[in-house]
Amino acid sequence: MSSLRMPQGSTSPLFKSGASILDYEIQEERGYALGRAGERVERALAALKAFDGPDEDRAPLLKEAATAVWYYFIQREACGIRNQKPAIEHYGIPREVLMRLGAT
Repeated sequence: MSSLRMPQGSTSPLFKSGASILDYEIQEERGYALGRAGERVERALAALKAFDGPDEDRAPLLKEAATAVWYYFIQREACGIRNQKPAIEHYGIPREVLMRLGAT
């Protein structure tokens, strides 16, 4: 049976209890998940931008981009980030993708 041990040599008040260690790890995982969601947005938007074909073949790419952005926005909110405008500007999220999310 293994047990949770406090980090050795840590004098930070962050690690005063097992709960604070758990809180730290939860926040760390939220950050990693946000990074992975951002990478998914980048890939989906790049595929959408690179596509040069008929509209009916573009629809699945648009859906994937909208889904990726939606998941990313949810993850940002889980991290306490409510304002999505900086993310929209950073990734250059097209209006047609935002419209799929119900944004105007």
